Amino acid sequence: MSDPQSPAPATAAAYRYLPAHLADRLTALSVSARRAMAGGMQGLHRSNRHGASVEFAEYRPYIAGDPPSLIDWRAFARTDRHLVKRYEEETNLTGFVCLDCSSSLDWSGGTPGAVASAGQRKFDYACTLAAAALYLLVSQGDRAGLLWFDAKVRGRMAPAGSPAALRPLLLALEGISPTDKGDIATALHAAAATLPRRSLVIVISDLLQDPAAVIGGLQHLHHDGHDVRVLHVVDRAEMTLPGTGLVEAVDRETGSRVEVEIDELRENYKIAVANHLNALRRGCQGLPADYRLATTDTLVEEALRWR
Repeated sequence: MSDPQSPAPATAAAYRYLPAHLADRLTALSVSARRAMAGGMQGLHRSNRHGASVEFAEYRPYIAGDPPSLIDWRAFARTDRHLVKRYEEETNLTGFVCLDCSSSLDWSGGTPGAVASAGQRKFDYACTLAAAALYLLVSQGDRAGLLWFDAKVRGRMAPAGSPAALRPLLLALEGISPTDKGDIATALHAAAATLPRRSLVIVISDLLQDPAAVIGGLQHLHHDGHDVRVLHVVDRAEMTLPGTGLVEAVDRETGSRVEVEIDELRENYKIAVANHLNALRRGCQGLPADYRLATTDTLVEEALRWR
């Protein structure tokens, strides 16, 4: 699919969502696959394709996410390093960042229904996470692709494997706008049909849908062999419902309006939000998929620090 909008201009050294100071802060991070990946190039990730021989080939460093049982403790006693014996072919990783561009992300906090203004929009933060994840994967020698969706898949760009090839993806992010109603579950089911099998899939969304439906879409990705990570983008105002008195709330996706008394609504609202977050977290744990709540004031490098 092609980008429906022309990307905004940018220089090689100045991307809207990947400023130089952020790229510098990402150098200490890495992303490794927790499931066996498909592929044939040498890299840091385990492949599902074994070589003709299962004889010991060499040691490699232990990578966060590897089962601790793989550590060679005799080698540790000799070298004081956590090493893993490599018996199988290893491969580079193909990652896809799946970005929610539904209109609910066009919001920056403040009172319910407020138009994005002074604060950072959820969408801008989501795009910054996407750019950082793409950059991080390519920087460590892997390949990274981009897909964006609302109620359906709106665009898809093939994985880039070099800084030069990454440039069009970073520029494409600058041309995407949140303009339509979302359906996360339906879009993820559609995305599953387009993604290469056994990829790392990073879903970036505000997950404003029934948790059971969202988990169903994520389960489809997991069932297809993908290593699924979820970055749940939330503004803290959505969790606490600040303000007081009677206000008019506007649904960003449907345009419907309703007057609410915030003081009367706040406690029940907080309970509903907590239940929603817990249902998403438990659902992801059950797949399993790595779930991370990323409020818009969380440092990007912290949100991407997979533990």
